[in-house]
Amino acid sequence: MPKRTDLKRILVIGSGPIVIGQAAEFDYAGTQACLALKEEGYEVILCNSNPATIMTDTSIADKVYMEPLTLEYIARIIRFERPDAILPGIGGQTGLNLAMQLEKKGVLRECRVELLGTRSSSIEMAEDRDEFKRLCERLGEPVLPSETVSSPEEALRTAAKIGYPVVLRPAFTLGGTGGGFADDENELSQMIRNALELSPVGQVLIEKSVKGFKEIEYEVMRDSNDTAITVCNMENLDPVGIHTGDSIVVCPSQTLTNREYQMLRDSALRVIRALEIEGGCNVQFALDPLSPQYYLIEVNPRVSRSSALASKASGYPIARVSAKIGIGMNLDEIQLANTPAAFEPALDYVVTKLPRFPFDKFADASNSLSTQMKATGEVMSIGRTFEESLLKGIRSLETGASHIQLEKFSSVPDGDLLEYIKTGTDDRIYAVAELLRRGILPDMIHEKTAIDRFFIYKIRKPR
Repeated sequence: MPKRTDLKRILVIGSGPIVIGQAAEFDYAGTQACLALKEEGYEVILCNSNPATIMTDTSIADKVYMEPLTLEYIARIIRFERPDAILPGIGGQTGLNLAMQLEKKGVLRECRVELLGTRSSSIEMAEDRDEFKRLCERLGEPVLPSETVSSPEEALRTAAKIGYPVVLRPAFTLGGTGGGFADDENELSQMIRNALELSPVGQVLIEKSVKGFKEIEYEVMRDSNDTAITVCNMENLDPVGIHTGDSIVVCPSQTLTNREYQMLRDSALRVIRALEIEGGCNVQFALDPLSPQYYLIEVNPRVSRSSALASKASGYPIARVSAKIGIGMNLDEIQLANTPAAFEPALDYVVTKLPRFPFDKFADASNSLSTQMKATGEVMSIGRTFEESLLKGIRSLETGASHIQLEKFSSVPDGDLLEYIKTGTDDRIYAVAELLRRGILPDMIHEKTAIDRFFIYKIRKPR
């Protein structure tokens, strides 16, 4: 259907200050969304507490509020400005959480403000771990054995029932904050209190670990007419166990068979349709490297940090299209250059995303990586091959490396390096390359890291 004419003023909530675990990508999405709404003739009111963004430039929105992103301040802005609607899925988890709080506290009902795009019930279902699990079970989608807990005692009982190792996933947090792996009762006891405190709703999902599986993501788009497409899929070089924001990510996937690709694509489309999400959505899978078995890890019912990568990699402006779907337009009505937005992009090149870590500034911080994101930025590189794309990315990181080589590993004994690569770190790929230069077999490195042999052979190739 055509865009809505009953709306005049729309509030957009930004993602706030750049913090570890956010990677500053939501500024790109928010800017796209604001410009798309203005392009359609709406008055855009923006609230974002970070002045160091393009989004808060006065030319991007009609009104800009540089205020704290809290329920109290957003409610005051809504009561003063009286917007007709709010676009909740553009400001990452921060914007989504605030929109849901405004809904629950009755502020939106009081001021007659409508949530655009995905309904609050769908957001709740995707974000609430128990609700999401029940949905997947109804659809016949495989999910990991898990339970949501709200106390340390409950967590210990649940982990004992599921069996160690387990992974902790706090509800409604950004970048996996507060999450991680627990191999035994002692580790779980140390982590659970912090995880519960960091969850805005005091819930933590205790889930069976599938460390070592491939981690695959699909960026999916759906409109109110139930037209749904996959924008692109992405494959993490690191296996499950390292947050996708901290992993090297390749787009499109490199090691999936066509059967595996279509199987996961069909699953992603089934889920977004069942959730009735309108706009962009990120679906994450864990795939067994030795069988067709897969598990649905989670769904982000919003424009995610990965959406910015997918947009730039594919040339498909996910945030812009999501904003236009929010105001009632369908994919076949939205024009992208000479192509309707209902067409799926096709990539004939390889895109590699490499995370940028702040360990050069925080020298005393542990550089080991897990489900809690530590990167503060990322670079994206494009090449005809994975090797070309990877090397361009490494040079773009501005860490002093111009190849897959770090001087600090040159004098480390083989045994120590093999032990070092067992754990995910910010510089593991350089240690892997050093071992390959010394003639260590790719099979041995695969055994230690669970990185797919395809990538290990590709890393060995550039000399």
